[in-house]
Amino acid sequence: MTTLAKFLFGVVAALVLAALYHVDPALAQDAAAEGAEPLAEAAEEVATLDTGDTAWMLTSTVLVLMMAIPGLALFYGGMVRKKNILSVVMQCFAIVCLMSIVWFVVGYSLAFTDGGSLNSYVGGLSKMFLGGVAVDTLSGTIPETVFFTFQMTFFAITPALIVGAFADRMKFSAVCIFMVLWGLIVYAPVCHWVWGGGFLSEDGVLDFAGGTVVHINAGVAGLVCALFLGKRTGYGSENMAPYNLVYGVIGASLLWVGWFGFNVGSALGASAGAGMVMVTTQIATAAAALSWMFIEWIVHKKPSILGIISGAIAGLVAITPACGFVDGFGALWIGIAAGLICFFMSTTVKKALGYDDSLDVWGIHGVGGIIGALLTGVFAVEAIGGTAGLLEGNPGQVLTQLWGIVATMVWCAIATFVILIVTNILVGVRVSQAVEVEGLDINLHGEVVQ
Repeated sequence: MTTLAKFLFGVVAALVLAALYHVDPALAQDAAAEGAEPLAEAAEEVATLDTGDTAWMLTSTVLVLMMAIPGLALFYGGMVRKKNILSVVMQCFAIVCLMSIVWFVVGYSLAFTDGGSLNSYVGGLSKMFLGGVAVDTLSGTIPETVFFTFQMTFFAITPALIVGAFADRMKFSAVCIFMVLWGLIVYAPVCHWVWGGGFLSEDGVLDFAGGTVVHINAGVAGLVCALFLGKRTGYGSENMAPYNLVYGVIGASLLWVGWFGFNVGSALGASAGAGMVMVTTQIATAAAALSWMFIEWIVHKKPSILGIISGAIAGLVAITPACGFVDGFGALWIGIAAGLICFFMSTTVKKALGYDDSLDVWGIHGVGGIIGALLTGVFAVEAIGGTAGLLEGNPGQVLTQLWGIVATMVWCAIATFVILIVTNILVGVRVSQAVEVEGLDINLHGEVVQ
């Protein structure tokens, strides 16, 4: 714990120095002076607060927060063994707290500001601690504070998704360090690439609500974590059935409801386009849940509640990048494909390759995100999202989507591996075998579910 204490002391020291930088007006003088007048004039002409858009975005922000806590916490908690349920819930809750502060300090700035000569890859530091953002500063038709908080919830839930891949075996201290570093080194740059004016947005990659930024990112990171930590003790020989599938259903249901904030909220307003996003989200989710249920029924002879909720999440993941670019027809096929392919990836392929992705973060979020991103390039409708896909005579969009997928996967895999090595050096990443066998709840948190 001495190393962890030193790490936390260093974080605090960095925050103090950053705060001093933030409050010194002289340091920001040059940036404020350069081009201020033309920007102000343009803002006066364009930016107008819309109360309807603002009300919807406030609601969407709360819905996405609900996805993480309690939604994801219950979903994951219900699918691990009884001796580890509190550790998973604790990890999800603590990650939301940690990432909220990191986003405020520097994450938002790295993702959504101009990075100067490095802008193709990462933003700058001009909005650390929300510097320069006043109560009446607008982002489009909503207060920038609302946009900031909406995006904060994405920053919080994405690393929490990774928890499912290493459930039952990672130290809590390692989780805290890893997630902070991963958020800054992986999530923030990829978010900038796609949504902050980086090279993927310039190249025309379509990602309406986070197929690459959130799900492929989390899925790849989860797979790397699972491989780095190794299999759980007893994996393949002991019964590791979910502790409480009712918790899992409640969590999945909260995720489904909250996902309307995730997807429809990404329209950034209460618009006609937002209505179509709601339609495509619902259709794809239902189609994926049913396709998983039916294929499981055929293969394993019985439809399971674990299967249908896993299929629903796969559909939500797959439609995320596409929801603002496709119509109901496209959403239907995206959902069907997600349910079928994610089923086989999470069962047959996983078993054949022998890796231990505890709660199928790669099989559902990684693979589902890839399916959705690719099929966005197939089913995109120009009249809906402004870009035509393969079915409207633009096959090049599929290649563009593939480029976005590959770039995200490569950076995420390499960076995640390096972060794990650093974390392992600092505190060690895996609990001892004795702790794992007895349970993380009692050993790491001093609590148990009776």
